[in-house]
Amino acid sequence: MIAIIIGAVVGGIVGFLYYRFIGCRSGTCIITGNPYISTIYWAVLGGLVANLLK
Repeated sequence: MIAIIIGAVVGGIVGFLYYRFIGCRSGTCIITGNPYISTIYWAVLGGLVANLLK
C-alpha cells in the first residue's frame, strides 16, 4: 500500500512539473492545460505503475 501512495505522490509531482514546464500554453488541452487535472492524472498513473511494479 505504501508503494502505491509513494507512486501517486511522485506521479503528482511529475504531473505538476509537466504542466508547469511543458504543458499546453493556450489552455485548450484537456489534461495539460489545467494544473489540477494534470496533477491528478499523473498521480493516478504513478499509483498504477507502482502497483504493477509491486
